[in-house]
Amino acid sequence: MSNAQNLAYAVVQVLHNFGAVATVGGSLAAARIGSADVRKKLAWLALAGWGTQAASGAVFGMVSYTFYHQLPDIAGIAVVALVIKMLCAATGFLLVATYVLRGANWPERKANTALLSSVVLAAIALSAAAFLRWFS
Repeated sequence: MSNAQNLAYAVVQVLHNFGAVATVGGSLAAARIGSADVRKKLAWLALAGWGTQAASGAVFGMVSYTFYHQLPDIAGIAVVALVIKMLCAATGFLLVATYVLRGANWPERKANTALLSSVVLAAIALSAAAFLRWFS
């Protein structure tokens, strides 16, 4: 593996990691904050995290394609883990986007459920990442 390829993977991994932090931290903090304004700002952070997770995940594949002229060769458990991560990212993004765009007047219980669901999705995605990494 060349230095350029290692650097590309490392930069994408850093962005991916910060996206993971934003999904978990932003969602969890938003669920625990009473102020609607602060909650919405933290939800925006979580939404950006979900977007970063999806985009950086795709860039991992693009880096492999750039250097190997093919997508990563994964099978079995790694494919299942990747699908789980993709479903979590899509669902988390849509869930938090719905809250950001329409949740201003939601009852606190409904808002907390949405935001804590985002935390659970992020935890599942992070767990699937370990399986993807070690089974690919």
